Amino acid sequence: MTPPQTGLDTAAMLRFDLNQKGFVGRGRIELLHRIGATGSISQAARDMGMSYKQAWDAVDAMNNLSERPLVRRRTGGRHGGGTELTDEGRRLIAVYEAAAQEHDRFLARLRDGIRDFDRFHNLIGALNMKVSTRNHLRGVVSAITLGAVNAEVVLDINGTPLVAIVTNESVQALGLAPGIEAYALIKASFVILATEDGGLKTSARNRLCGTVERLTDGAINTEVVLELDGGARITAIITHESARELGLVKGGRACALIKAPHVILAVRD
Repeated sequence: MTPPQTGLDTAAMLRFDLNQKGFVGRGRIELLHRIGATGSISQAARDMGMSYKQAWDAVDAMNNLSERPLVRRRTGGRHGGGTELTDEGRRLIAVYEAAAQEHDRFLARLRDGIRDFDRFHNLIGALNMKVSTRNHLRGVVSAITLGAVNAEVVLDINGTPLVAIVTNESVQALGLAPGIEAYALIKASFVILATEDGGLKTSARNRLCGTVERLTDGAINTEVVLELDGGARITAIITHESARELGLVKGGRACALIKAPHVILAVRD
């Protein structure tokens, strides 16, 4: 897989179509703005560096597609008439600008997602190996408690705490500290499932609850994907018999029990 290019970003232009035909985009909205401000198509065209014919063709196209005209001629008056926006034209500008704000927010979220993917890809490349663990959870170190040999590291996974036990040497080698981004790698076979109301006391430090998103039966085992309450997903591999005895169904509640020593931590190099 080819790694993403440095500076990978998103770009898109917002356009409204009407009856499957191009209606308005940023350029035509700007033209309407300038017509409204100047009262003149020729002046608006000069301001935008376009010909009078291009401006009129754009106005004609919008007026022909719209149920009601967006621009109309104003006749008479002291200055001999001109051009003005209709209420429909002003309403279209307001709707487009509101949609453009939402569009920009969507692109920002998408941009963040691409950067997250870029960081994750670089992490796997830095490990220089193919990882067999099904679960890769990204989080932020919220606390570290050092012991004589090992350390307890708590990751915040979208609001859900996840505890890992690693050596003090590993903490130092990975540069772990509160606020540092880290990844928890957990084999699906290390994830024990229990019903949320089981009332069991276990030695597993981590009890992550959520909703069963998917169950996939294999020849012997069942793969269970749990959407945690914080939004992350974790996969467990259990026997068909265990899935049946637990009464696991899509949309039902369950908890993932994970021993802290079974959590492998990694950071981007």
